[in-house]
Amino acid sequence: MTDHTVRVLDDGDATELTAADGQNLRELLLDAGFEVYAPAAKVANCGGRGLCATCGVRVHTADDTEPAADHWHDRLAARYGYPRLSCQLSVTEPLTVELIEKRYWGQLLPR
Repeated sequence: MTDHTVRVLDDGDATELTAADGQNLRELLLDAGFEVYAPAAKVANCGGRGLCATCGVRVHTADDTEPAADHWHDRLAARYGYPRLSCQLSVTEPLTVELIEKRYWGQLLPR
């Protein structure tokens, strides 16, 4: 089984994680202690079923493209440029993941 490097960018810090091929990105991030949810969404989220849209992250592959979008929300995210759902992404290649700042239920703060 192949492992992949996932580089996580969080508030200016970079951390490298190792993911098993096909590992769920949301679970990898949570297991490593990274927070993918805003405060209110930590206790009220869909548990990784792709319904609440609160676990958004920015994701790029090694060649600076976005991974394939298989979930309906991720197809829209790819089309319109908003964050991808970490719960709907499987790690199948090296990735760079940027954790975005959120206040509540997926609200994005201006850069």
